[in-house]
Amino acid sequence: MKRRTFLSTIAASTLVPAHAFALTSAEAEKLVDKVVADINKVIGSGKSLNAMIGDFERIFKRYADVAFIAGSALGPDARGLSNSQRNRYVDAFTGYISRKYGKRFNEFVGGRVEVNSTRKVKSYYEVLGTAHLRGESPFELNFRVSNRTGKDLFFDLIIEGISLRLTEKSEIGAMLDKRRGDIDGLIADLKKAG
Repeated sequence: MKRRTFLSTIAASTLVPAHAFALTSAEAEKLVDKVVADINKVIGSGKSLNAMIGDFERIFKRYADVAFIAGSALGPDARGLSNSQRNRYVDAFTGYISRKYGKRFNEFVGGRVEVNSTRKVKSYYEVLGTAHLRGESPFELNFRVSNRTGKDLFFDLIIEGISLRLTEKSEIGAMLDKRRGDIDGLIADLKKAG
Protein backbone atom coordinates (compact mmCIF):
# COMPACT_ATOMS: atom_id res chain seq x y z
CA MET A 1 0.00 0.00 0.00
CA LYS A 2 2.86 2.36 0.82
CA ARG A 3 4.37 1.94 -2.63
CA ARG A 4 1.15 2.71 -4.45
CA THR A 5 0.44 5.70 -2.26
CA PHE A 6 3.89 7.21 -2.89
CA LEU A 7 3.53 6.97 -6.62
CA SER A 8 -0.10 7.93 -6.56
CA THR A 9 1.03 11.14 -4.90
CA ILE A 10 3.27 11.83 -7.88
CA ALA A 11 0.75 10.63 -10.43
CA ALA A 12 -2.18 12.49 -9.02
CA SER A 13 -0.40 15.69 -9.84
CA THR A 14 0.02 14.65 -13.45
CA LEU A 15 -2.69 12.58 -15.14
CA VAL A 16 -3.59 13.51 -18.78
CA PRO A 17 -5.04 12.09 -22.06
CA ALA A 18 -3.06 10.21 -24.67
CA HIS A 19 -2.54 11.70 -28.13
CA ALA A 20 0.89 13.08 -28.89
CA PHE A 21 1.79 15.65 -31.53
CA ALA A 22 5.54 16.19 -31.79
CA LEU A 23 6.49 14.99 -28.32
CA THR A 24 9.93 13.41 -28.08
CA SER A 25 11.29 10.87 -25.61
CA ALA A 26 13.63 13.53 -24.18
CA GLU A 27 10.68 15.89 -23.56
CA ALA A 28 8.70 13.09 -21.90
CA GLU A 29 11.63 12.32 -19.58
CA LYS A 30 12.13 16.01 -18.86
CA LEU A 31 8.50 16.31 -17.73
CA VAL A 32 8.84 13.34 -15.38
CA ASP A 33 12.03 14.84 -13.95
CA LYS A 34 10.24 18.17 -13.34
CA VAL A 35 7.26 16.56 -11.62
CA VAL A 36 9.45 14.44 -9.37
CA ALA A 37 11.63 17.46 -8.50
CA ASP A 38 8.58 19.59 -7.63
CA ILE A 39 7.06 16.84 -5.48
CA ASN A 40 10.38 16.26 -3.69
CA LYS A 41 10.74 20.00 -3.08
CA VAL A 42 7.35 20.08 -1.35
CA ILE A 43 8.14 16.96 0.67
CA GLY A 44 11.40 18.46 1.90
CA SER A 45 10.03 21.95 2.53
CA GLY A 46 9.17 21.48 6.20
CA LYS A 47 5.82 23.21 5.60
CA SER A 48 2.63 22.33 7.44
CA LEU A 49 0.44 19.61 5.95
CA ASN A 50 -2.19 22.16 4.83
CA ALA A 51 0.47 24.23 3.08
CA MET A 52 1.83 21.10 1.36
CA ILE A 53 -1.67 20.19 0.16
CA GLY A 54 -1.97 23.68 -1.35
CA ASP A 55 1.38 23.21 -3.10
CA PHE A 56 0.28 19.81 -4.32
CA GLU A 57 -2.88 21.30 -5.83
CA ARG A 58 -0.77 23.83 -7.72
CA ILE A 59 1.47 21.02 -9.03
CA PHE A 60 -1.60 19.05 -10.11
CA LYS A 61 -3.00 22.03 -12.01
CA ARG A 62 0.37 22.77 -13.61
CA TYR A 63 1.16 19.29 -14.93
CA ALA A 64 -2.29 17.84 -15.56
CA ASP A 65 -5.17 18.29 -17.96
CA VAL A 66 -7.48 18.43 -14.98
CA ALA A 67 -10.69 18.60 -17.02
CA PHE A 68 -9.73 15.43 -18.91
CA ILE A 69 -8.80 13.55 -15.77
CA ALA A 70 -12.00 14.56 -14.01
CA GLY A 71 -14.10 13.64 -17.06
CA SER A 72 -12.31 10.31 -17.44
CA ALA A 73 -12.94 9.52 -13.78
CA LEU A 74 -16.65 10.30 -14.18
CA GLY A 75 -16.99 8.27 -17.37
CA PRO A 76 -20.03 8.54 -19.71
CA ASP A 77 -21.91 10.70 -17.19
CA ALA A 78 -19.46 13.54 -17.94
CA ARG A 79 -21.10 14.05 -21.35
CA GLY A 80 -24.41 15.04 -19.77
CA LEU A 81 -23.07 17.78 -17.50
CA SER A 82 -24.12 21.38 -17.94
CA ASN A 83 -21.29 23.93 -18.16
CA SER A 84 -21.97 25.00 -14.59
CA GLN A 85 -21.98 21.40 -13.33
CA ARG A 86 -18.80 20.62 -15.26
CA ASN A 87 -16.96 23.59 -13.72
CA ARG A 88 -18.15 22.74 -10.21
CA TYR A 89 -17.33 19.06 -10.68
CA VAL A 90 -13.80 19.75 -11.99
CA ASP A 91 -13.13 22.15 -9.09
CA ALA A 92 -14.43 19.62 -6.54
CA PHE A 93 -12.45 16.80 -8.17
CA THR A 94 -9.26 18.89 -8.11
CA GLY A 95 -9.67 19.55 -4.39
CA TYR A 96 -10.46 15.88 -3.73
CA ILE A 97 -7.35 14.63 -5.55
CA SER A 98 -5.17 17.25 -3.88
CA ARG A 99 -6.35 16.36 -0.38
CA LYS A 100 -6.35 12.60 -0.98
CA TYR A 101 -2.76 12.41 -2.15
CA GLY A 102 -1.37 15.56 -0.57
CA LYS A 103 -2.09 14.21 2.92
CA ARG A 104 0.49 11.49 2.30
CA PHE A 105 3.47 13.77 1.69
CA ASN A 106 4.96 13.45 5.17
CA GLU A 107 5.21 9.67 4.81
CA PHE A 108 7.56 9.85 1.84
CA VAL A 109 10.39 12.12 2.90
CA GLY A 110 13.58 10.64 1.47
CA GLY A 111 11.87 8.77 -1.37
CA ARG A 112 13.17 9.13 -4.92
CA VAL A 113 12.29 8.07 -8.44
CA GLU A 114 14.86 7.26 -11.13
CA VAL A 115 14.06 7.43 -14.84
CA ASN A 116 15.43 4.34 -16.62
CA SER A 117 14.15 4.48 -20.20
CA THR A 118 11.48 5.87 -22.49
CA ARG A 119 9.57 4.24 -25.33
CA LYS A 120 6.94 5.37 -27.78
CA VAL A 121 3.60 3.53 -27.60
CA LYS A 122 0.98 4.48 -30.18
CA SER A 123 0.52 8.24 -29.77
CA TYR A 124 2.19 8.71 -26.38
CA TYR A 125 5.38 7.89 -24.48
CA GLU A 126 5.95 5.61 -21.53
CA VAL A 127 8.64 6.79 -19.17
CA LEU A 128 9.82 3.76 -17.22
CA GLY A 129 11.35 4.29 -13.83
CA THR A 130 12.20 2.80 -10.47
CA ALA A 131 10.91 4.10 -7.14
CA HIS A 132 13.03 3.89 -3.99
CA LEU A 133 11.41 4.37 -0.58
CA ARG A 134 13.16 4.15 2.74
CA GLY A 135 12.79 0.64 4.15
CA GLU A 136 11.17 -0.72 0.96
CA SER A 137 12.44 -2.79 -1.95
CA PRO A 138 12.72 -0.77 -5.20
CA PHE A 139 9.78 -1.16 -7.58
CA GLU A 140 8.94 -0.24 -11.15
CA LEU A 141 6.54 2.38 -12.41
CA ASN A 142 5.42 3.62 -15.79
CA PHE A 143 4.49 7.25 -16.46
CA ARG A 144 2.39 7.81 -19.60
CA VAL A 145 3.05 11.19 -21.21
CA SER A 146 1.22 13.03 -23.98
CA ASN A 147 0.96 16.53 -25.41
CA ARG A 148 -2.57 16.26 -26.75
CA THR A 149 -3.35 19.74 -25.43
CA GLY A 150 -0.19 21.24 -26.92
CA LYS A 151 1.52 20.94 -23.51
CA ASP A 152 3.56 18.00 -22.23
CA LEU A 153 1.41 16.35 -19.54
CA PHE A 154 0.66 12.97 -17.98
CA PHE A 155 -2.46 10.94 -18.51
CA ASP A 156 -1.69 7.91 -16.33
CA LEU A 157 0.79 6.21 -14.03
CA ILE A 158 1.01 2.44 -13.78
CA ILE A 159 2.25 1.28 -10.38
CA GLU A 160 3.04 -2.42 -10.15
CA GLY A 161 0.52 -3.09 -12.93
CA ILE A 162 -2.25 -0.91 -11.48
CA SER A 163 -3.46 2.16 -13.38
CA LEU A 164 -3.97 5.20 -11.18
CA ARG A 165 -6.41 6.68 -13.71
CA LEU A 166 -8.58 3.56 -13.74
CA THR A 167 -8.43 3.32 -9.94
CA GLU A 168 -9.82 6.86 -9.66
CA LYS A 169 -12.50 6.00 -12.22
CA SER A 170 -13.61 3.15 -9.95
CA GLU A 171 -13.57 5.41 -6.88
CA ILE A 172 -15.65 8.16 -8.51
CA GLY A 173 -18.00 5.57 -10.02
CA ALA A 174 -18.64 4.09 -6.57
CA MET A 175 -19.30 7.54 -5.13
CA LEU A 176 -21.76 8.33 -7.94
CA ASP A 177 -23.52 4.98 -7.48
CA LYS A 178 -23.94 5.75 -3.79
CA ARG A 179 -25.65 8.99 -4.83
CA ARG A 180 -27.80 7.08 -7.39
CA GLY A 181 -26.45 9.13 -10.28
CA ASP A 182 -26.98 12.53 -8.66
CA ILE A 183 -24.09 14.65 -9.97
CA ASP A 184 -24.76 17.54 -7.58
CA GLY A 185 -24.67 15.06 -4.69
CA LEU A 186 -21.37 13.70 -5.99
CA ILE A 187 -19.95 17.21 -6.18
CA ALA A 188 -20.96 17.84 -2.57
CA ASP A 189 -19.32 14.55 -1.52
CA LEU A 190 -16.10 15.34 -3.40
CA LYS A 191 -15.81 18.68 -1.60
CA LYS A 192 -15.62 16.79 1.69
CA ALA A 193 -13.72 13.68 0.54
CA GLY A 194 -10.01 13.03 0.52
